[in-house]
Amino acid sequence: MSESETMTKTVRLALLGAPNCGKTSLFNALTGGKAKVANYPGVTVEYRKGLFALPGGREVELLDLPGVYGDCGHSMDERVAIDAVRGKLEGERAPDGIVFMLDAAQIETHLHNVLQAKNYGLPIVLVLNMMDMAARDGLTINVEQLEQELGLPVVTSVAVRASGRAHLLDFLREWTGDIAHGSAAVPTEQPGELREIQSRARSVSRTVVSRIPRTETTTQKIDAVVLHPVGGLLILFAILFVMFQAVYTWSGPAMDLIEGGIGALGSAVASVLPDGLLESLIVDGAIAGVGAVLVFLPQIIILFAFILLLEASGYMSRAAFLVDSIMAKVGLNGRAFIPLLSSFACAIPGVMAARTIEQERDRLTTIMIAPLMTCAARWPVYFLIIGAFIPATKVGPFSVQGLVAFGLIIVGIVFAFIMAAIFKRTLARGESSGLLIELPSYKAPVFKDYLRGLWDRAMIFVTRAGRIILPASIAIWVLTTFPRSAENIEGTFAGMIGNVLLPVLRPIGFNLEMAISLIPAMAAREVAVSSLATIYAVSGEAAEGNMTAVIASNWSLATGLAFLAWFVFAPQCLSTFAIIRKETNSWRWPLIAFGYLFVLAYVMAGLTYHIARGFGLA
Repeated sequence: MSESETMTKTVRLALLGAPNCGKTSLFNALTGGKAKVANYPGVTVEYRKGLFALPGGREVELLDLPGVYGDCGHSMDERVAIDAVRGKLEGERAPDGIVFMLDAAQIETHLHNVLQAKNYGLPIVLVLNMMDMAARDGLTINVEQLEQELGLPVVTSVAVRASGRAHLLDFLREWTGDIAHGSAAVPTEQPGELREIQSRARSVSRTVVSRIPRTETTTQKIDAVVLHPVGGLLILFAILFVMFQAVYTWSGPAMDLIEGGIGALGSAVASVLPDGLLESLIVDGAIAGVGAVLVFLPQIIILFAFILLLEASGYMSRAAFLVDSIMAKVGLNGRAFIPLLSSFACAIPGVMAARTIEQERDRLTTIMIAPLMTCAARWPVYFLIIGAFIPATKVGPFSVQGLVAFGLIIVGIVFAFIMAAIFKRTLARGESSGLLIELPSYKAPVFKDYLRGLWDRAMIFVTRAGRIILPASIAIWVLTTFPRSAENIEGTFAGMIGNVLLPVLRPIGFNLEMAISLIPAMAAREVAVSSLATIYAVSGEAAEGNMTAVIASNWSLATGLAFLAWFVFAPQCLSTFAIIRKETNSWRWPLIAFGYLFVLAYVMAGLTYHIARGFGLA
């Protein structure tokens, strides 16, 4: 290969390392966050790849692989990451080299992974990341001696800062040139037993690592408080409580602003267009339907702001550790906590995150109960009904509406634990594994990455409004508008469909409008809100975007509570069942999930309705 050809060759590098070592921070910093997210062929494990240019102009394709703790491949994502490095995935060529990242403060824990990676037959550079955190904890590393011991180039880095990446970029410029020329050194490691490799890793660590004697590190001081067996659980509960209180108390002004804007937009469009089908389609169908969901965007952003902060700070692993003993009582371990907490955003990533669970039976149980977590798609329904029937008053410093929402979340969690206990004793019977989890050092989130993550989550919610809610709202408008001869909602196509379902749903307190809204809500739960907005807008009952007032005047309290109870358990997200099908490679598990969720939703909605009526709340 000529010199000009080697200079233009794109070198493919794989980022490999344990979770929480800074791979994604480095990936975002180098690629500018512009990544292609795709699935490996044949599986649902995702990877990201992006391009960046090194000093001198060489283009590099960077793969951000799932975290690994070795080459044993205990979990699904570990197996895929290792297969990717070895070039064993169909349709994916092997990388040209490995950038193995290590949290410098955890070098003693993960150095054996580096020794194992030397068997992959690829050029490797070891990047000691977060050197500033290691120094904070009194750790010093003899880099030159580490290079000699490992037979690998070693580069120090602070990936979140440009100055901390400069040395790495300079090294990569020379190293990728050697790779393109085919002259880069390929290390080899004689295969051995894991215990032998770990013993050698410990020996190397003792040689190259020294610690400045300190009474306690910052992380240890914090952990002494947050990992207390009683106090730690109280802190975790308080964090979750504050999070859901904030969703209500902080979002009000922004929601009012959006709601006013949607109402003004509808009025402006109505004043320009002549009365007729086109005006009704745009105002009553598109604007009313999509606007009824978009108004909840501030609350969704606040919810994700807390979740991302917990993840970025290093607290999430502590939370998993804290709840391990509680989850053990239903046959799970604390590692299931992270997929379940992810399900508060959306059940789909929660189901996919269960890949990190090693025991297959534990993984299946976690997948089956993930839909019971209160995902972001349920929040518009909760906000609508709570806003309509629960007064916006306070008990001391706490919002009553926030307390009710928190109660709904607790109900979902309690039933998730009940179902986990049932599954572990029936369909997913088997021994549970103990929890082995790394507790990373505490660190402040990288502000740029944090904002990017928050922006991405917000855009996912907004995109759903355009991709799912808008078509669903238009479909509902068509069904509630035609035939034109219909004198009321019952005479429309939507009314005809709703009347077919009503005999089944009337015993649990549902009315015709609710029955109609459940059908498009199978695409996404929040579509129920936009469907109701369209139904009432077409019938002329909606007041300029204020759906809470419409619901409060048309439903009884017992009916509203039954609708809330339904959506705590509702099996209304086809995308979730599709992901369960992919993750389990079977139709059995999604069908079981749909069945038990439907039964729970129907029974609990019915009980709620009749108990409420018994207390005179009809």
